Amino acid sequence: MVKLGVSVYPDKSSLEDNKKYLSLAAKYGFSRVFLNFLTVENEEILERFKDIVNYARELNMEIIADVAPKVFKDLNIDYKDLKIFSDIGLTGIRLDMGFSGNEESIMSFNSYGLKIELNISSGTKYLDNVISYLPNKENIIGCHNFYPHRYTGISREHFMKTTETFKKYGLRTAAFVSSNEATFGPWDINEGLPTMEEHRELPIEVQAKDLINTELIDDIIISNCFASEEELRTLGSINRNILELNIEIDENLPEVERNILLKELHFNRGDISEYMIRSTQSRVKYKGHEFKLLNPKDMEKGDIVIESSLYAHYAGEVHLVLKPMKNSNRSSVVGKIADEEMFLLDYIKPWQKFRFKLK
Repeated sequence: MVKLGVSVYPDKSSLEDNKKYLSLAAKYGFSRVFLNFLTVENEEILERFKDIVNYARELNMEIIADVAPKVFKDLNIDYKDLKIFSDIGLTGIRLDMGFSGNEESIMSFNSYGLKIELNISSGTKYLDNVISYLPNKENIIGCHNFYPHRYTGISREHFMKTTETFKKYGLRTAAFVSSNEATFGPWDINEGLPTMEEHRELPIEVQAKDLINTELIDDIIISNCFASEEELRTLGSINRNILELNIEIDENLPEVERNILLKELHFNRGDISEYMIRSTQSRVKYKGHEFKLLNPKDMEKGDIVIESSLYAHYAGEVHLVLKPMKNSNRSSVVGKIADEEMFLLDYIKPWQKFRFKLK
């Protein structure tokens, strides 16, 4: 199951506020913490970070800190000895900027079991280079960047390409979603903090649903602070095993049609259509039931259709509309996908299972 995480920035918020936030996140099932170590320049600043790491550990959360070669230099750390990171209590370190490849490989054999997290978003042959030095792959994981400046987030095409490279090697991956309630991140810009640009300003659960649906991401981390309790609760309760689409339906929808939508498991047929996603098992289960014609309007993308008995053996079949279609006056339009989730229809694969949930 996909793990959930939050980020904290001890240099920008109080220890008390950070502890409160981590406790709330843990309450809703979050188990990972991203920590920005790029601002750690000396031992004094490092001490300020230790308290929050220890507290996260008490909550059984793993903590991975963002570092760069500059941090190694400022703290006089030899990449061959990562004891200082282990002593702090970290689970691993994320290399925002990497070394030459051999250093990462050597670090992966550290005696403390620290994970070495590589930057997925760079889009170079960096990972291939690290792998060519034969690292301990058990300790190599990957994480995307986040992007505070509007329009600088990566494209879906780039996201898919770079993440697939990591999954090719069987590595654990992570990406960031952005809270719409948070007011700060590591930098002064506050225009959201997603990995993918198209996620900026989407509801946080929709961002997460999309990442889960790619089947490429193992950990989803909220990048900015502080996500609201409602966002944490919503994300914590999201179905991480199957795509669950929020829908709107007529409150007077007959019981059978309502049960078909809200209680049945749906899947997209393998012989896919460019006009609709077809979920056909309901026509088998409810064969013989009279499906009366309801709201036979022309169909738009995102509409949910249950075929009426006027369509003979198609009666009871569910369609998710992908393209506008004329209604033959035999199709009942019984609801629609929530507007903010409509784009998810474009990424439902042949044979993929999904469920509906009232918005």
